[in-house]
Amino acid sequence: MDQIVHALNPEKFRNPFITAKGETRATVALTALETLWFNTGTLCNLTCGHCYIESSPRNENLVYLTRAEVAAYLDEIERQRLPTKLIGFTGGEPFMNPDLIDMLNDVLARGLEALVLTNAMKPLRKRREPLLALRERYGDRLTLRISIDHYDAAVHEQERGRRSWAPMLDGLIWLARNGFRIDVAGRSSFTGESETQLRAGFARLFAAHDIPVDAHDPVRLMLFPEMDPLQDVPEITNACWGILHKSPAEVMCASSRMVVKRNGASAPVVLACTLLAYDPRFEMGTSLTEASRPVSLNHPFCASFCVLGGAACSR
Repeated sequence: MDQIVHALNPEKFRNPFITAKGETRATVALTALETLWFNTGTLCNLTCGHCYIESSPRNENLVYLTRAEVAAYLDEIERQRLPTKLIGFTGGEPFMNPDLIDMLNDVLARGLEALVLTNAMKPLRKRREPLLALRERYGDRLTLRISIDHYDAAVHEQERGRRSWAPMLDGLIWLARNGFRIDVAGRSSFTGESETQLRAGFARLFAAHDIPVDAHDPVRLMLFPEMDPLQDVPEITNACWGILHKSPAEVMCASSRMVVKRNGASAPVVLACTLLAYDPRFEMGTSLTEASRPVSLNHPFCASFCVLGGAACSR
């Protein structure tokens, strides 16, 4: 597969069943709903340069989910006896949602694990006391994954904005000192460094501040590939599984779904993927049962992030 260098061919990713070359497009069946994500809303305290979901202090395309709406899906998991183990919360910045602490308590009280993607800045700082209570009650079943675009402060702030490094680092250190389970999410290629160089740089950062994260563990430090829907990528066909020596079961949509609530909508909907919040082709209904059908890999991110990039948002 060639390096991505060209603009996307407009004939690609149009037909959910057939590629631009007339080949059968790959689909992925839901083998087991192991992870359910909730997008708590697209409002964020930052406006990052390459945020795939365009979160900002003004973006309300996806509105805040409520505690009751999340609980309804947790009830469905129990009612249908689904094999779900992990509930993830993403945004936007999840700690801006006023119901997040109650949502986390509801998830953890049911014996599930919870994962929150956060920038660890002011919205989290405002919730330190209730977070400590959750940590005391549920221990390592709660994980905070901190977004750190790069181990160098100046490079990180190129993406996240001026004065974004110090508050993030303060939050990261506070979480570490108080015994929270911490993961980190970085970016794999926007500086041109190799993965080895990036992991070594993050290892130095973690060692300097006594952060208990193994930078060489691909789960504890996830390095996500770059995503640009306008750059050309191959369409994934059934033949690609054999060519790439991959199984459809390795792709994120084989084991996860995401719930969002669109601005103006009366109820949340379930999406095939955490990455495709705005593409109506990946909207699968209002219930987890409806959303159990196969997913057609009909988007550039299916190739660049999941199949070729080998990435996944959950553990």
